Amino acid sequence: MARTLPSATGFLAAVQQDGGQVPQPAFASLGSRTEEREERHGHTLHTRLLHAGAPEAARACGPGAAVVFAGELYNQAELRSLLPRGTDPAGDAQLVLALFDTYDLHAFRLLNGRFAALVHGEGRIVLATDHVGSVPLYLTAALGRVLAATEAKALRTAPMGLPLPAARPIRRLPGVHQVPAGTVLEVVLGTGTCTAHRTWAPPHSRRITAEDEAVAAVRRALEHAVRVRLGPEAPLVVLSGGIDSASVAALADRAAGPIDTISMGTDDADEFSQARIVTEHLGTTHRELIIPTADLLRRLPHTVWAAESLDPDIIEYLLPLTALYLRLDGTGRRILTGYGADIPLGGMHREDRLPALDTALAHDMETFDGLNEMSPVLSGIGGHWSTHPYWDRDVLDLLVSLEAGMKHRYGQDKWVLRAAMGDVLPQETVLRPKLGVHEGSGTTSSFSRLLTDAGVPDGRVHHAKRLVVQELFDQVVVAGRHPDEVATDDAVQLVVDRLERHAQPIP
Repeated sequence: MARTLPSATGFLAAVQQDGGQVPQPAFASLGSRTEEREERHGHTLHTRLLHAGAPEAARACGPGAAVVFAGELYNQAELRSLLPRGTDPAGDAQLVLALFDTYDLHAFRLLNGRFAALVHGEGRIVLATDHVGSVPLYLTAALGRVLAATEAKALRTAPMGLPLPAARPIRRLPGVHQVPAGTVLEVVLGTGTCTAHRTWAPPHSRRITAEDEAVAAVRRALEHAVRVRLGPEAPLVVLSGGIDSASVAALADRAAGPIDTISMGTDDADEFSQARIVTEHLGTTHRELIIPTADLLRRLPHTVWAAESLDPDIIEYLLPLTALYLRLDGTGRRILTGYGADIPLGGMHREDRLPALDTALAHDMETFDGLNEMSPVLSGIGGHWSTHPYWDRDVLDLLVSLEAGMKHRYGQDKWVLRAAMGDVLPQETVLRPKLGVHEGSGTTSSFSRLLTDAGVPDGRVHHAKRLVVQELFDQVVVAGRHPDEVATDDAVQLVVDRLERHAQPIP
């Protein structure tokens, strides 16, 4: 039977000269665990895989190199066409190994996927994430030793490593670094030298394209991105009723229907009526899930635990998704979302002036890295696998490069997407204005109200949110506490007490 989830969804891998101890991985994601140990090139490769039943497909070994791979590739057919006739890799790890044998680290410039990978070659380690770093990868390195993991908390007890200027240091976890998006890090084991090689960057140039050509290209690219993400079973699409998620649902239904859809709201707010318009049009099997606001806010520690982000705005965006994934029945669902469309389409910016819109889009694309808002751990804590078609490499190459007039046109934001989906969605959905998932679920107002009710002045709410997220990060990531043992209210009270102690009198 074909697998619904990737062969592996996470890993902790250690390459050491002395074959020493490896930290016990503290994964937030659920899954089976398998341990492998192998001597290669005078070093020990010690791997702990998080998987869904087929760990052998997540590792590949050859005479020159070994590959550890978490996630999945979406352009397998094209990649296989590059291999010598008769070569038939059994899975993504073997495919990456075969390409690496030919292209070396440049192989990662060919991959369109959602993955993190480690390659152990003679005298060096190569670490890579996909083009947008949607599967975060962390490392610590010293002479003769590299440890890498798909969750930073797995390295919190690792021995202190060397500074790595080519990587991003993780605040509050000394010695731990993150592999930048669209980058390969090459670490020389004998010296600890680390070199970064870019494999992808958001395009700066803009295409001047006729309306009909742009609309057709967006439709084709998104159709393909959805199709390659479909598993053998009916996928689940998270549906808000807006154009982004509705487009994914419609294309998934056309490619593999019938599909399942789900919408989430709170006792403060929901978008159920807008989502029903889409589900009734498509005929999906639909579920509406109401999460009380108090329960939603209790999931703040779990969101920080999964995302490993210190950015309060990102945590706020991700909180309703985390709460939703934790409430899904069972495990092992393949979930498609419309998340992320606003960034390449400029949907967050209600801007009529095209230079300002394009400037905002370029800034958002250049600063998304390291925020972890696409991390599969968000759904992984419920035992599921999520994937985001709008952040497919080919889709991003197209959407980012379209000139701004295709994104704001005729008074509509994200015009080119709305035009591309006009024949498969109700007009009410196509024309519906943008509303963020955190707005539609009432998350922003409920988090703010939690703080103001605790005595935080309105002007200090955002600062207090940052301090609450930092406090939670210190507890569930740095200190290794399970989020079930951490209370949001306690973290808020600690922050309120701290603010009161340092409050300055108003002149």
